Order: sequence, then structure tokens, then C-alpha cells
Amino acid sequence: MTTTSVVMVEKKEVAIPVPAADNSPMEEDKPLKKTPKELKDAPIKEELSEEDQELKTQLEMLIERLKESDTKLYNPTLETLRTLILTSTSSMTSGPKPLKYLRPLYPDMVAIHDSWPDNADKRFLADILSILAMTYDDDKLDTLKYRKVGSKNAIGSWGHEYVRHLSTEIGLEYTRRQEKEADTEDLVELALEVAPFFLAHNAEADAVDLLLQLDIVPKLVGFVDKNSYKRVCLYIASCVNYLESPDDAICLRTAHDIYLKHDKYAEALLIAIRMSDKTLIQSLFDNCQDPLLKKQLAFMLARQQIFVETEDEDLQNCINNTNLTTHFINLARELDLMEPKTPEDIYKSHLEHKRLAGAAQVDSARQNLASTFVNAFVNAGFGVDKLMLPEEDDGGWIFKNKDHGMMSASASLGMLLLWDVDMGLNQIDKYIYSEDENIKAGALLAVGIVNSGVRNLADPALAVLSEHLEDSKSVANRVAAIQGLGLAYAGNPVLPMELASFAALALGQIFVGTCDGEITSTILQTMLERDESQLGETFGRFMGLGLGLLHLGTRGQCDVTLETLKAVEHPIAKKTSVMVEICAYAGSGDVLHIQRMLHYCNDHIDSESGADDEFQAFAVIGIALIALGEDIGAEMALRSFTHLMHYGEPVIRKAVPLAIGLLCASNPVLSVLDTLGKYSHDTDIEVALNSIFAMGMVGAGTNNARVAQMLRHLASYYHKDASCLFVVRIAQGLLHMGKGTLTINPLNTDRQIMSNVALAGLLTTLVAFTDVKTLILGRHHYLLYSLVTAMYPRFLITLNEELENEAVAVRVGQAVDVVGQAGRPKTITGFQTHTTPVLLAYSEQYLAQAPILEGIVLLKKNPDYVEEVKA
Repeated sequence: MTTTSVVMVEKKEVAIPVPAADNSPMEEDKPLKKTPKELKDAPIKEELSEEDQELKTQLEMLIERLKESDTKLYNPTLETLRTLILTSTSSMTSGPKPLKYLRPLYPDMVAIHDSWPDNADKRFLADILSILAMTYDDDKLDTLKYRKVGSKNAIGSWGHEYVRHLSTEIGLEYTRRQEKEADTEDLVELALEVAPFFLAHNAEADAVDLLLQLDIVPKLVGFVDKNSYKRVCLYIASCVNYLESPDDAICLRTAHDIYLKHDKYAEALLIAIRMSDKTLIQSLFDNCQDPLLKKQLAFMLARQQIFVETEDEDLQNCINNTNLTTHFINLARELDLMEPKTPEDIYKSHLEHKRLAGAAQVDSARQNLASTFVNAFVNAGFGVDKLMLPEEDDGGWIFKNKDHGMMSASASLGMLLLWDVDMGLNQIDKYIYSEDENIKAGALLAVGIVNSGVRNLADPALAVLSEHLEDSKSVANRVAAIQGLGLAYAGNPVLPMELASFAALALGQIFVGTCDGEITSTILQTMLERDESQLGETFGRFMGLGLGLLHLGTRGQCDVTLETLKAVEHPIAKKTSVMVEICAYAGSGDVLHIQRMLHYCNDHIDSESGADDEFQAFAVIGIALIALGEDIGAEMALRSFTHLMHYGEPVIRKAVPLAIGLLCASNPVLSVLDTLGKYSHDTDIEVALNSIFAMGMVGAGTNNARVAQMLRHLASYYHKDASCLFVVRIAQGLLHMGKGTLTINPLNTDRQIMSNVALAGLLTTLVAFTDVKTLILGRHHYLLYSLVTAMYPRFLITLNEELENEAVAVRVGQAVDVVGQAGRPKTITGFQTHTTPVLLAYSEQYLAQAPILEGIVLLKKNPDYVEEVKA
């Protein structure tokens, strides 16, 4: 017991104060005597070498000399100070020593400056104070203050770091003055001195940032030269995704003007396409004098399905995509892909683990319909197949489908003969005069599909289909004719206006992104006048989508339409408002609008009470649509979808897979495939159906082995469920689209340009899948053919100056982001050299006319090429 008490006493006595180094007692909880600022400004006690001590003493003596009354000593003293500062060196861990030793003397120097009369010496001292202020207090912006009252010598005389610090202070001061609405002209003048220095010293990003902060980016045009314009424009273009309107348009216009100043018409055209400025596009095309380059511009416009008028027949053929089918067939022959594939080649049923051993193959109408779509997607554009176009064919496959299935079967001819207008119309013609209403309707739709993406001066689609628009006997024929016109003329407004009342979707596809006032007002008027029961039908969503497509990519121009929709009392107004908003900001990466869409998804709406919650499905698709093309935003959107899937309402959950499919179209990312694979087994059948279709979209045209394996597994899993198996087959058809030569990704030209026409087709299909049971699994499966506007070959075709195929060596590898990087880094890594198709090396035998090697690229012989002499 005694021992224990002794130990306890010892424990108490151990807690004794430890004496300080000078043996004085420590004071507990004593507050700091000096503030952090005082500690920062306090002189640093350190052991100086003899050389450093001498330098410090010399500097102190020079400052003392400035305090004397003899004015003749001032100029030599200041010269000595400047020389010491300029000739000093610094390292990565410490600044120049003169600045370090002069820092404690800075207040004295400021007092000296204030006491001197206004003369050359005072301005000289202001220059030195400007450089010293870099080490002192940032809040006062003294570097800028003394630069303005200094001798205004060359901006770079104090070195690069001084100019960077000065530009930072210019930006801060500009922001302060903007808040006070004070004059900023002097800051603009100084910035215009700083910018050329940055451009001349490989700091293009700093120059752009400064002028962007001061809202004077257009001034860059006068400063850039042939050495800096590429890096400047590349940086400006990459900034656009993070800017608000109208700054984004101003930046793009600046990049366009810089390219034009250096006669880079192809690069300027890409910028004009991003701006959706038809006048600018026409001007660039007309002003280009180089005939070969002009043909390249024509091919670039054809890729975006932007049609401009020209009297040159060869150019018009390039713009009209007249020879697209020829180039595609040549590619197929080169890759040995002309042999048609059957649906069974895709299904690989022998690899599916059937649960019922020895079960007979059922030749059901639903399975035949699925095979029709698979056959159409896989053999799209090849002009040959084994179901619809064999020589001895008498239309037998069409009759293996029932009722509305015959419509999709005959429409598949358009997909098989895609882009080949002359051959296509000959093959389809016999079905147009069929007595069966469904076959005739399908043939009309096929006429539209075969003309999609190509333009013919005779306008055969308009001539054939317009006859059937007023067909009072058959609603199916009228719908097919309207849909056909929408697909044939997507992005190419040449149609009469009277179709607006019953063809909002087709008009949206045709006049996509034009904000056409007459069509907009007609659709809005129709919504105001229609009976509530009609507006409540599932087809009402396409009227809203048509209105949205008119505003695709127009951003703030949709405000008037959104205000007008508030006058419509039916719930369709809410759905349409969301669709117009998401279309207007498509591909903008606008965080505020993504947040608004997430806010819509946050609302709990009791659908049992009769409230319409369908607008939430469109809001989910909108998150993907707005984030499209902006990598960081897309990654954040995928994370948001995970949360929505966990906590969202059923209407939200069924739209999430569709949004993922849009975000990663023809881009089979492993993590996304795993997510969709998990959702494809969901207990909610609509979630599962949409997930399966999304897998097809994500893998579209890639022949991805992992997706193929997952879909075969799903075919086994759902072998008893006809609806799910139908969608699995569709997804398999999409995966092997064009036997792996086509893509449906709306982003092209190195992911810089978003195709409105491609987006219109994708959105039409996705909106149909928001009510998959009524539309896709019902009578309207032909809406799947809307994807045709997004389908384009994934090729690189190189042509010579006579537009003949030219096989050249190209490098294929992983692209590298070089925006803002120092020097001239390579834009490709891990490459292999192939014969065309893919990156042409510089200074080789041919020069490419297009800045980005995608699609059709024209080549010109390099006049500086010297062939290597082989030993």
C-alpha cells in the first residue's frame, strides 16, 4: 500500500516546467508578442559569409547615400543599385541576394522617394522600388504603383519574373476598379506592353490570361506572329469551355481572326464551325484562293453536313458528300470487309449458354424483327447483305415480319444502301408502289435514310416523299414520309413551312440549331391550341424535342422560347422547357445548368396523384448532353449518375443508362461497361432494357470483344423474355455497326467539334427509349433508324490533288495534350507506322491540307522533300 502511494506522488511531481535555453523559467500560455506580419517583416538572423556581409554593407551604404543632401550622388548610386540587382543570380530555393538585403530598407526607400521632388532621379528610384515591391506586401500592389510613376523603360528590363508579377497585379487592380466602376485605361495600356513580352518569350498562356482578365482578347490579333500563333490559338480554343457567354464567342472570334491573318483557312473554318456562324463559314470558303485547300474545306464542311453554295461542280460534289459511298466501299475492299454478315454471325448463338438444352429455334416475328435491325446496322453502307438484297430475292424476308415489322424491314434497305442514292432509289422503288401499307411506309422511310448525310441537286427525297405528305388514306405513310424527310435533310433546311403543324421533330432535325422564329412560333402555337388529352399522349415528347433541336447549341437565344412556354398550362410545358434548355446548352459544359438539372432530379413527385414526372428523365439526359465534350465535366457527370441510380425515383433511374450511353457513344470505357452490365440485371425492366441499349451505344461500331461477350451473356440470361432479347439483339447489331468501320460519336475533328446533326439523331432515339415499352417495343421501332444521322465512317482517306486515292505512310498512336506546354512537344506517342489510314510526319513526302487527320484529307507534294539515298 505504501509503495503504491509513493508511485502516485512521483507521477504528480514528474510534471515540472522545463527551463528554457537561457535557464530562465518558461511562461505558460503566454500570447505571442509579435503578429504574423511583424514576424514576416522581422530581419532574419543568419550567419553571413564574408562576401554576403560585404554586399549587405554596400547596399546599406548606398541607401544612406540617398538620404544625404548632395543630389549629384543620387544618379550614380541608383545606377549601382540597378547593376547589383540585375547582375545578381538566384536559385530554385532562394531569391536574388540584393532584394533579400534591401527588403528591411524598403520603408526607408519609400520615404526617400516621397521626399524627393519630381525629376528623373525620382522616377529612377521608382523603378527600383517597383522591383523591390515584389518581395514586400502584395496587397498594396506597389510593383504596379511604382511602375506607373517610374521612368517607363522597357517592360522586360527587370526580367521575366518581374513581368509575371506585374501582370498579376494588373489583373488584381483591374478587378478592384471594375467593382468601383473606375477608369481602367492606364491598366489596359500597360497590359498591351506586357502581352508582346510574354508572346516573345514563349509565355503565350500568360499573355492570353492577362488580356482575357482585362476583356481585351481581340487585341491579341495584332501581337501574334508566325512563331506564336499556333500555341496562342490552341490555348484560346481550349479555354472556351470554361468561359461564360459572350466571352466564349469573343475568344473563338479572336482565334479565327489570328488564323485568318496567317492564311490558315482550314483552322479558321474549324473555329467558324464551332461558332455555328454560317456567314463566317461562307466568307472563308469564298475567300480561299488555293484550289486544293478549297477542296479540303469542302470535305470538312461535308463532314459537318454544312452545305454552302458554289458554282464549281467539283467543289459542290465534295460538299454534297457525293463520293462518300465510293470512298467507303474502297475502304471496305481494302480491309476485306465486303463479304456480308448474317445476324447469326453476330449473335454467335453457339456460344450462348442456353438454359433449356435442345430448345428449338423459334422463328418468331419479334426475333425476325431484331434480325432485320441487326442486318441493317452491321451491313450499313456496304450495299450487300444476305437477307434483303440477294439477287434471287423477291422480298421474302419482308414477309417473315408481321404488320408494323414489315415497315422496319423495308426501311432497312435504306440503311443497307446508305449514301448510295442512285442504286438505293432503284432498289427501293419497287416497294414504294406496294399495296401493303406497312411495306410502302417503310420504303418511304428508306428513301429518307438512303439520302441521309448526302445531298443531291435533284432532291429525290423531297420529290418522292412530298407526294405522300397529304396521303389522307394512310397515317403510317404520312408519318414515314415526314420522318424520312427529317433524316434526309437533317441540318439542311430546304423544306416548305406548312409541315410544321404535324412534323415538329422532322423540322427540328432539318432546321437544327437555327432558332428559326417561324417554326418555333408554329410549334408553340400548336401546343397552346391542342386539346389536353392530345398533348398528354406519349408522342407529345417529340414535339418538345423538335422545339429543343431548333435551339441546339444556341445557349442564351432560347430565353424567349422558355418564357413563352410558361403560358402553356399543360405538363408538356415543363418537359418541353427542360428539353429546350438542355439542347440550347448542349456541349457547353455549363456547370450552372448541370446543377439546375440535378435540382430538377432532386424533386420528389408523386406520379400516383396524376403529376407528370417525365421531365426528370429529360433532365438526367440533359446532364450528359451539357457535359458532353468536356472531359472533367463528363467524369463528374458519371459520378452524379451513380448517386441518381442509388437514390433517384424510377423515372430518373430508367434515364441514367441512356445518359451514360450518350456521354460515351462509340467509346467503350471499361468502368462504364461494368456499370451498365450491373444495371442490365436491374429488377426494374425499363432500367434493364435501357442499360442493354446503352451498352450497344457505348460499343457502337467498335466490335469491342468485352461488350460482345456481355451481350451474349445477356442473350442467355433473357432468352425467355422476348422484349429484352429484342433489345439485346439491337445492341449486338449496333456493336458490329458497319462491321466495325462506323461511329455514332457526335464529337469529331479531334473531339473539338460537336455535330448538331449527329446529336439530333441520337436524341431522337434516346427520347424514344424514355418510353421504351410504348414506342420501341410497340409499333414505332423504326425510330431506331434515327441513328443514321450520327453514323459516319471512322476512316482516314488520303487523296491527291486530282482527288484520287493516294496511299501514304502514316503514324497511328495515342494523342498527347500539349496545350500550354513549353517548347514544341510531340502530339503523338507510342505510334506505329501504317499505310493509310492516320499522323503524317512533318517534312515528309506529302503535306496534309487539313490541320487534323480525320475523314478525307487532301495531300500536296512537299517541295522541300529530299529522298534518302539508300546505300
